[in-house]
Amino acid sequence: MSRIEGVLKALKGQGRKALIPYITAGDPHPDATVELMHTLVNAGADIIELGVPFSDPMADGPVIQLACERALRYGTSLRQVLEMVHTFRSQDDKTPVVLMGYLNPIEAMGYEAFADAAADAGVDGVLTVDLPPEEAEDVAPLFAKRGLDPIFLLAPTTTDERIRAISEHSSGYVYYVSIKGVTGAATIDVDEVARKVAHIHELTALPVGVGFGIRDAATAAAIGRVSDGVIVGSVLVDTIARHQADRVELKRALTNLLNPMREALDSLAS
Repeated sequence: MSRIEGVLKALKGQGRKALIPYITAGDPHPDATVELMHTLVNAGADIIELGVPFSDPMADGPVIQLACERALRYGTSLRQVLEMVHTFRSQDDKTPVVLMGYLNPIEAMGYEAFADAAADAGVDGVLTVDLPPEEAEDVAPLFAKRGLDPIFLLAPTTTDERIRAISEHSSGYVYYVSIKGVTGAATIDVDEVARKVAHIHELTALPVGVGFGIRDAATAAAIGRVSDGVIVGSVLVDTIARHQADRVELKRALTNLLNPMREALDSLAS
């Protein structure tokens, strides 16, 4: 059982929902990332999605694009991101870490070399935005063989056939993109998300995490009622941008954002 599967099964047994925050590695500075990862865990994170900075993040809105630019300004590379995870693991061997990014840096390193290095660093899952299921037949098994859960995106427009195909190549969980567009682009229609997630559950046994558009405790609770977990990104990354000059205040602000979401999700179990 992978760390991701173990955490999600334990939460389900407790009637609780997963809180999955996203930050971009290297933002606001490479030496801040591990410290911020620990801050997220202390604030209630169950799983961390760690973004690998890329020059052309096609699925991301301006907030995360700017985070990638800040990280790349310091030369943050895929290998450095893996080193960050390795350092994080020296103090935390329980919280799953999912790398979220794009195919180009992985291709440049080489699939096998990346899979080996990611497993050695303590990575638990890999979500590659621009890797469709049709091109994952060789890559996903390679990741799975190293104990890395291949995680894929589902969109509001994803057909039943593709949901089934994606599920065949996935493990850990599937990531449902709640809106049409890029990260941070719109307000969630909770009723529509509820209908779509219920339908996805009919087609796959994997847990469904919902991301894009979750900004506060109320939204997190609304989405938590209809999903297995909530994925929070742009609002955290924007907070990092606003408090990048003051590390102490930055950690406080992230905690103040996540704690109410954790409490809201946990209230669903009572």
